Amino acid sequence: MLNAISDFFQRSLAQPEQRENQTLTLELATAALLCEIVRADYDTTDEELAALRLMLTERYQLSASDVEELMTLAQTEVDEAVDHYQFVSLIKEHYNYDQRCELVAQMWQLAWADGSVDPLEEHRIRRLADLLYVSHSDFIRTKLHVEERNKPDA
Repeated sequence: MLNAISDFFQRSLAQPEQRENQTLTLELATAALLCEIVRADYDTTDEELAALRLMLTERYQLSASDVEELMTLAQTEVDEAVDHYQFVSLIKEHYNYDQRCELVAQMWQLAWADGSVDPLEEHRIRRLADLLYVSHSDFIRTKLHVEERNKPDA
């Protein structure tokens, strides 16, 4: 597994023109937290996976194959992690407050990808938002904003 991660990093680092000023380690940490939302309700849907692929593609300008590999690596990291500290600490170190709020909004988008938010998804987002030091008011603001966009009559 370490070889897969190393190979992925080496391939992607060989194309610096596709990188923004973030490291792949940060990409993996972000993908891992987003994977936590996808699997929070123990029912991973095709809609959630498609939404995650789109988020990672748009956020990091990766090819489809690199996104698939990043998702696989992130899932492996989440499965093997004891807690979220390694992911959260890296994100807190590199993301400013607005970027962390944007990440929480993306978590809400993933939760809504299958048409509804499960209470387990909401609990996981709340927990991660707290760990990311996103205020409760911004947690609620992002929730309401994404909810408004996803209502059937919207």
